[in-house]
Amino acid sequence: MKYAVTAATAATGRFGRVAVEQLVDLVGKDQVVAIVRDVAKGRELLPAGIEIRQGDYADQAGMTSALAGIDRLLFISSQPGGPVSRETQHLNVVAAAKEAGVSLVAYTSYPQADQAKAPLAHDHQVTEAAIKEAGLAHAFLRDNWYLENDASFLTAGKEGQAAIYWTTGKAAWAPEALYATAAAKVLVSDQPKEVYEFGGQPISYEELGDALKEALGKEVEVAKLSREAYEAALVKSGMDEAMATMIASFEEPHEAGDLDVTSDDLATVLGHPLPTLVASIKELLAK
Repeated sequence: MKYAVTAATAATGRFGRVAVEQLVDLVGKDQVVAIVRDVAKGRELLPAGIEIRQGDYADQAGMTSALAGIDRLLFISSQPGGPVSRETQHLNVVAAAKEAGVSLVAYTSYPQADQAKAPLAHDHQVTEAAIKEAGLAHAFLRDNWYLENDASFLTAGKEGQAAIYWTTGKAAWAPEALYATAAAKVLVSDQPKEVYEFGGQPISYEELGDALKEALGKEVEVAKLSREAYEAALVKSGMDEAMATMIASFEEPHEAGDLDVTSDDLATVLGHPLPTLVASIKELLAK
């Protein structure tokens, strides 16, 4: 059986690299295919001995060719804001997977995608619907919030600056590598579920700040601002207004309640309890 990992920024991204490495451990390098935009970069960053194919989410025909002979696909969602819309990219991959005869698609989706409210959920909702309509067997890996998404919040505290945020909503933070490891395990499982709600335990930014203080062993200024004041603080730090507005929008899923999901799916698939948030913060800040 052939297992493939593909991502718009190539399987050489952080999530993709971990997933590929885990698959090699689980099924052996001869059964693993990485589909990447830049083959040379893939050969440089990915495990030796795996098959590397060129593919681009913007090119449906190319993706169909890249998926030839693939049994199970880990379809890592792309990032919004590119020259080709994320919705179009994803629909290309779904069409290619169907045409290539892929038997199972594990797709990295969005928490509670079927009922989510934040704009960030839209492309994931479209993609889940397209996978279903294509008749593809699937596992929706509804990843909550990567701890790395808030590296700037954590780093600010480490460097003696204020760790700021604007939302009162919660998220179920966990390290990205755990999500990627779980994705690989689902891909090779005998009977994967249709939906996994992956994440830690939902907490607020205030509680994340408390964990940061414990991890650092010192007091840290953690400040909730209005959204307007948050954006102004980013601009004052040297960020342009468009970027500040975009960064502020990343807390909209928290505010909408989309990330306030309690589930033990991640720990269950991994086969062990998740590390404490304090331990995860320490590890992230040590890198």
